[in-house]
Amino acid sequence: MDLTSALLESTVRAAGVAQTLGADAELIGGAIAGSLVGALFAVCAVSHRINQVIAGTEMTLLALGLTGSLSRTLFGEQGIALTLPTLSPTAVPGLRSVPIVGGALFAQPYVVYLALFATIAMHWWTSRTHAGLALRAVGESRFATFAAGIHPDRVRWLAILVGCALAGLSGAVLVLAQAGTFVEGMSAGRGYIAIAVVALGRWRPLRVLGGACLFGASMALQFTAQALDRRLPYQVFLATPYLVTLAVLVISARGSVPPAALGSSRDDA
Repeated sequence: MDLTSALLESTVRAAGVAQTLGADAELIGGAIAGSLVGALFAVCAVSHRINQVIAGTEMTLLALGLTGSLSRTLFGEQGIALTLPTLSPTAVPGLRSVPIVGGALFAQPYVVYLALFATIAMHWWTSRTHAGLALRAVGESRFATFAAGIHPDRVRWLAILVGCALAGLSGAVLVLAQAGTFVEGMSAGRGYIAIAVVALGRWRPLRVLGGACLFGASMALQFTAQALDRRLPYQVFLATPYLVTLAVLVISARGSVPPAALGSSRDDA
């Protein structure tokens, strides 16, 4: 749930930075905002062993109220008319001209390509390096990793900060690459969908990438379906991506085993 709060916090922080320093600096501002939310969550869930679900819910509610207050303070009650600098698409030479899909897939903001590279790098890092294996072990048992000479709280702190910084970066991209403005609640539950996609991918980076692509494709499909059939209420099409993700999650849930320490506040977890 801290993913959602980091996403919400980063969107308004990104909007404020983009107004003065530009889109690229705004990405950094969004990542910093996300990491600050992550630090607060880590204090509660890691340092003080507060239940992770409760702490995450509180962070989400705090960020939701804080972003609303900040947006009204920075941009006024008419912030809906706010216009921000956006990221320009970066075309991939050669692939941009591929028929049908070239323009849609290979002319994206550069952060999209960085996200794909980071996912592949994360897959390699978590499965092939000592530090990556240590991170996975910390997710299973705090006591066992401590006995192996790994400081579990330090690893968890670092993982939360990095993860929330990336969530903050995604919120910044939402403002800069898609909307070009900030509106309260514009993340529209994407932070919760991110949690569902991680479960759908069974906590494996490449599988999570596949789940994210599925959700993205269903998001794009809703606009096409809405243009083809105007007889149905538009709310049906808005709900389609979430229904698709939920259906796939239910179907693939069998055999999915989460990390043993996930959601646990016990000292031996």
